[in-house]
Amino acid sequence: MDFNLDEAQQDLRGLAADLLAREASQERLEGFEKSGAAYDAGTWKALAQAGLLGATLPEEVGGAGLGPVELTVVLREIGAAVAPVPAYASLALAALPVARHGTAEQKALLAPLAEGGTVLTGAYREVGPAGVIAATARPDGGGHVLDGVKTFVPYAAEAARVLVPARVEGGGIGVFLVEPSAAGVALTPHPSATSEPLSRIELNGVRVGPEALLGGRADGAAWDTLRRSAVMGAVALSSGVIDGALKITTEYVKTREQFERALAQFQAVTMQIGDVYIAKRALDVAVWAGAWRFGEGAPDVDEVLAIAAYNAADPVVKALYTCQHLHGGIGLDVTYPLHRYFAWAKHVGHLLGGAEDQLDTLGALVAAGQEA
Repeated sequence: MDFNLDEAQQDLRGLAADLLAREASQERLEGFEKSGAAYDAGTWKALAQAGLLGATLPEEVGGAGLGPVELTVVLREIGAAVAPVPAYASLALAALPVARHGTAEQKALLAPLAEGGTVLTGAYREVGPAGVIAATARPDGGGHVLDGVKTFVPYAAEAARVLVPARVEGGGIGVFLVEPSAAGVALTPHPSATSEPLSRIELNGVRVGPEALLGGRADGAAWDTLRRSAVMGAVALSSGVIDGALKITTEYVKTREQFERALAQFQAVTMQIGDVYIAKRALDVAVWAGAWRFGEGAPDVDEVLAIAAYNAADPVVKALYTCQHLHGGIGLDVTYPLHRYFAWAKHVGHLLGGAEDQLDTLGALVAAGQEA
């Protein structure tokens, strides 16, 4: 594959970067953090007005119909700006699976998203390893009754719908569009490393109609898309986060002096910055390879995404520690921007389930491929 973005993708990246440089400035972020709001509504609307939220939505709901690579472009810029908006939740966890598998009525739920008028999300995680589904869906008349627990669900309380994967009795895994205010749904706030609200969702006999089953089928296809999109979106954010942190740290060591010399002139500092760059590039390669394979339906997409997820959950988090170390005490100062990048990197690592979980996933995929 060609790792270079084409002209349209470069334009999309430039548009997102320019907009977020204005909307997610240091002053704006500080003001948002004092507000107590779930997300920055002004930035969310600006993204919609610029066509960035609709870029990967279907054309029939007002989008541009672009694919996973373009979604990665947008999410990566959001990570680089650490912009507090529900783009990952709405686009990666919800919109992409609905766009690929939804009925016409289900896809219509995406129209307000293109205008920044709604928030959507998905329940990718449960207790235990990432990707495990224990929640159940019992057929009940024409609909289903859902039971189970979902964890680390972003913006659940703010969402119009939550995509909930569940094992259907007598069938496979289906994905259900559930209203967070429905009877039997209990939301409990989760601690978060960032300002992003997370929730534990408990489903106790939640009744949903036949229109709630994504695509009307429980054959596992919608779940495969959701879990791949969840990982792809998370590693795209992490790729942007480490890129932003590296730029801040590079500028700092170029201008900060000790013993009448810039820090960048010390060999030990240069080697550590090199390590951060290597971690960033290793993640970048896996991120773009995974997004392209996802879009093309390549058979090895899960292996490549697992490699990207491992890099996001371990080497990149360690690289952020190095960035903190090179800054000294100022790196922990909440009036200095680096702390946001550190928190976001940790946050993404938690959402992905951690490095060991990704290594287990990758090992199982490799073993299954050898047996086949």
